Amino acid sequence: MSAGQAQPAFGLSFDPRALTDLLQAPSDIRDLTLAYLQEVVNARRFGLRLDGDLEGYRKLFVDSRKDWRVVYGVRPAPSESVHPKEIHVVAVRPRAGNDVYDEVGRRLGMTRRPLSARTHAARSRPPQLTTRGPVPRPGPPSTALPGLPRPASNPAHHHAR
Repeated sequence: MSAGQAQPAFGLSFDPRALTDLLQAPSDIRDLTLAYLQEVVNARRFGLRLDGDLEGYRKLFVDSRKDWRVVYGVRPAPSESVHPKEIHVVAVRPRAGNDVYDEVGRRLGMTRRPLSARTHAARSRPPQLTTRGPVPRPGPPSTALPGLPRPASNPAHHHAR
């Protein structure tokens, strides 16, 4: 680092499997990923926030076609670090079929596939369908109940005696 460069804002760590992802990625994806992560560590680039089960993590689009993703989180750095926080890369994978998000869920120890907030909302029951108790069934008309006055009948229907 030359004297004119500022100290990075964050430390950097990788899940060991994310390093394997990076090594197995095509060389252009590897180069772009490392360049983008340098910008993230220097607080010049920020990934989009993930929501739902992956809330607290961020994603970076690596290539122009948005086929590759980097998923990372910001977490407290180890006590021996010079930085209070670090960027922790969880996965560098293709987006196809949401593979990257499924893999992140597995790496984070989730037992089911992670859902976004939008997916969760789409799959949940709307509150209008939630029953609050038994719905009263319509009963016999009040004129059929004994002891209640009957409505006045139409005088045109009465026959003279």
